Amino acid sequence: MAKRDYYEVLSVSRTVSDGELKTSYRKLAMQWHPDKNPGNAECEAKFKEINEAYDCLKDPQKRAAYDRYGHAAFENGGGGAGGFGGFSGDFTSTFSDIFDDLFGGMGGRRGSARGGRERGADLRYNLEITLEEAFNGKTAQIELPTNVVCETCSGTGAKAGTQPVQCKTCQGTGRIRHAQGFFTLERTCASCQGRGSVITDPCKNCKGAGRVVKERALEVNIPAGVEDGTRIRLGGEGEAGMRGGGNGDLYIFLSVSQHPIFQREGADLYCRVPISMVTAAIGGEFEVPAIDGSRSKVKVPEGTQTGKRFRLSGKGMPVLRSRDRGDMVVQVAVETPQKLTKRQKELLREFDKDSSKDTQPESAGFFAKVRELFG
Repeated sequence: MAKRDYYEVLSVSRTVSDGELKTSYRKLAMQWHPDKNPGNAECEAKFKEINEAYDCLKDPQKRAAYDRYGHAAFENGGGGAGGFGGFSGDFTSTFSDIFDDLFGGMGGRRGSARGGRERGADLRYNLEITLEEAFNGKTAQIELPTNVVCETCSGTGAKAGTQPVQCKTCQGTGRIRHAQGFFTLERTCASCQGRGSVITDPCKNCKGAGRVVKERALEVNIPAGVEDGTRIRLGGEGEAGMRGGGNGDLYIFLSVSQHPIFQREGADLYCRVPISMVTAAIGGEFEVPAIDGSRSKVKVPEGTQTGKRFRLSGKGMPVLRSRDRGDMVVQVAVETPQKLTKRQKELLREFDKDSSKDTQPESAGFFAKVRELFG
């Protein structure tokens, strides 16, 4: 069965604020929590669906990806516990976040992985390219500051020769439980911030984080035919995890800059070419440049009107992951002459006197209709 829209699941609109989103989530989570509906499989499924939706929409990056691509943003390697989104299925720990807000988190930090290893965050990089680069493809060099593994402690966060020790408060579980009426409340351990272990002698270079900020240089291969808004995922090139945790992913979002001549629609290119009134009347030809650097001749028949389109097959953009190419569509605009000499004006007046409905059928037909309607 197809997944329901996340905004529909949480009973909110797509323009909902973060505060309104959390309020709606709390209300629904309290209503459908399995502890309030013991043995009800439907309630448990509903609760998981609510948590999955909130897990996506509360994260700005995940929400932006979902708004653009829907559920497809987290499929084919884009989702799951190690990807851009997804839901772990552990609704107990997710629900406890509500009570961290209601009763206080005791200064703790939620979301920590047991053992202190936390996966690094996914990163976004906006890259602008030209239409010619989108046509040919390119290898782009980018630089971005990000967290990388601390070389001094190899990512452990502990001073060389030492190791993290088990947290005595939570006995290594990272969570503290206590009863509250018919609920069993669980919250993040404040002593270890949910890691289950503490570092008694931290690394001086990274202050116990296991990672440091560093400028990284990367190569990004951009295939020919990419469109504005294309997303390229570089697995494992995101932020390094805390204390030896896995790296996140890097997402390159492409934008194609506006071209001075061509406009793009899919794989087709469009350009507007002004032609003289004489060429439009008696016919002729002109040359037009193509995106691949070649030039093509366009023949103009007699009596061509403004807006006439000529299609040049195979002169457009490449189709991504294909050998096909789109077309180039040339639209002509008949240019009215300006700054005429006295003689040129006389010639045009003579032409206008000699013209008939055969030489200007469209205007003749229009005014004939006007006379019929208004006498």
